[in-house]
Amino acid sequence: MIILSDGWDTGDPDVLAAELLRIKRRAGRVIWLNPLLGNPSYEPLTRGMAAALPLVDRFAAAHNLAALRDLAGSLSL
Repeated sequence: MIILSDGWDTGDPDVLAAELLRIKRRAGRVIWLNPLLGNPSYEPLTRGMAAALPLVDRFAAAHNLAALRDLAGSLSL
């Protein structure tokens, strides 16, 4: 499962974690693409990212085409 989000969710982080765990059980692998991660000063400190990161297998940037190419090279079916 690939999720594209900046992590600035406004809902309850416990709900996010529970749903992400449900997705992880079904999908097996969770990749979270964050467009903010391309900024060298970015830190995933929001409540949503704090809840999600323990359940994410790969946390990657998605701020430009080069970042997406890097990700594509590591994906397999």
